[in-house]
Amino acid sequence: MSAIRSLLRNAVGGVLVLSFALLMALPLVDAAGRSLGGLHLPGSADLVQAVTLWLTFAGGLAATSAREHLTLSTAGWIGQGRAGRAARALASALSAGVAAMLAYASWNVVMANRAEGHILEMGIPAWTLDLMMPLALGAMALVFAWRAGDGWMARAAGFLAIPAAFLPGLLPGGPSIAYGLAALAGLSLLAGTPVFVAMAGVALCLFFAQGSPVAAVPAEIYRLVASPTLPAIPLLAGAGYVLAESGASARLVRCFRAWVGFLPGGMALMAASVCAVFTSFTGGSGVTIVALGGLLLPMLLQDGQEEGFSLGLVTASGSLGLLLPPSLPVILYAIVAGGRDQAVPPDRLYLAGLVPGLLLLVLTGAYGILKSRKRARTPFEGREALAATWAAKWELLLPVLIIVLFASGRTTMLETAAGALAYTIAAECFITRDIHPLRQLPGVLLKASALMGAVLILLSVAMGLTSWLVDAMIPDAILAWTTAHVHSKLVFLLALNLILLVLGSVLEIYSAIVVLAPIVAPLGATFGIHPVHLGVIFLANLELGFLLPPVGLNLFLASSRFGTPLPRLYRHVLPFLAILGIGLLLITYVPGLSLMLPRLLGKG
Repeated sequence: MSAIRSLLRNAVGGVLVLSFALLMALPLVDAAGRSLGGLHLPGSADLVQAVTLWLTFAGGLAATSAREHLTLSTAGWIGQGRAGRAARALASALSAGVAAMLAYASWNVVMANRAEGHILEMGIPAWTLDLMMPLALGAMALVFAWRAGDGWMARAAGFLAIPAAFLPGLLPGGPSIAYGLAALAGLSLLAGTPVFVAMAGVALCLFFAQGSPVAAVPAEIYRLVASPTLPAIPLLAGAGYVLAESGASARLVRCFRAWVGFLPGGMALMAASVCAVFTSFTGGSGVTIVALGGLLLPMLLQDGQEEGFSLGLVTASGSLGLLLPPSLPVILYAIVAGGRDQAVPPDRLYLAGLVPGLLLLVLTGAYGILKSRKRARTPFEGREALAATWAAKWELLLPVLIIVLFASGRTTMLETAAGALAYTIAAECFITRDIHPLRQLPGVLLKASALMGAVLILLSVAMGLTSWLVDAMIPDAILAWTTAHVHSKLVFLLALNLILLVLGSVLEIYSAIVVLAPIVAPLGATFGIHPVHLGVIFLANLELGFLLPPVGLNLFLASSRFGTPLPRLYRHVLPFLAILGIGLLLITYVPGLSLMLPRLLGKG
């Protein structure tokens, strides 16, 4: 059995590494071809779409094997006792049943595509590449079933959940039962069911209850993967993971320390700045806390900073870069919120988030300076500053490369992301040689693909649920209620802040975007809020939600990383939460902070 699992794991890993390589190479070939007289790789767009589909579902399978699917942060409160084991067994069984239903529904989609007879440029029928979808989902169902427990009875119950998932379709009262099952799928989030499973279960049940084919859920995936911006997400995630696994963090810390360490509170400013830069590339504050926490906390303590202040600073700084380019949540919001009342182009959202993102960074640094104003300063050494900058030059040039490529108009967002990944691999594997290109790089890309598989498969099923909500006119009902009861733009913004802060503390940021953005975007348009400004408000709220007690994600991660009890950590984070809250209010109620830079550059 172990030999079979190892063989399957190696096969999935090979598919994912190959998908990453193709996803990086195809846009670069097109970009280079334009500068060589308009050369173009025939069928590259179809290939990119197929590779993105493979990366989504093979990555989703890898995330299932590694237990890395996104869940609610409240799931950890159940504990490890009998109740916790029963809850996890229920979550695994439900996940197995939902994954099996998705596999069946996606098989129907593949067969419909086969009937269309679309042939790719290289002569391969398109439907054969789409087979990855039902195959990966079927394998995920088996993995979930196996994890229903350690004994044979628990596992048997997990496997029985697979055929049981099809029973409502065979019973006379199936449609009425489906509403109860949808409620069960939603409540299962509290037991640790992956968010994508709960959302898919709700969507499948609701479509079935109204008599629509369940294939409507996986059918939305094709609309999603056809987005020209979506493949940029895994490419930038790959670049972020390569940086995280290399010595880039140590070089960046040395560089920032050399330049600002002599200021009062310079070490605090250094910690906040490094975390912001790192988070902008990795796309998740959790990665930043885990990767940099063990490096920054001892340095702050060695500098004489109070332990409580240092813990609060590192925890709060973990999410500071989410508004700065090339942050992945910015792209994801642009995809999910765009195409509704008004478009939200990623380039404009990046420009709009730059000043607010820097504002939050400056506020955090200013608090550090205030706390450290009486502390002895470290003398500035020009030679060390130049040497540290030279050592970190390849990492410092990466954001410059991204901005220049994209702002020049010569490359698309996808081509820019492909260039960023190629540059990062070249820098960390062949120049600094921190990562061996054969022994270590594939493993790094596998880590990135598991995260991206979890995110992209969540986004896929969320699109299916959104499709049902639109058909049922739920957004229209929310819009009508809001406009009937809320008449002030300021009141709406305040309510939006409170709701997003609370939900942002419970939901992982990718989950929050795919669930909430389609509802928030039309509401903002009704109250005359600029869609780009609304996007900045949305992301800034989620950034702060990471710190909101009692269940903010950064609080759990920092508590685990530093071995600090949660109640104590709450006390140390509260001053930063209050300071960043002031920044959030400025971002919300002063639109010029978000819109002045896009308008200045003619993109308002």
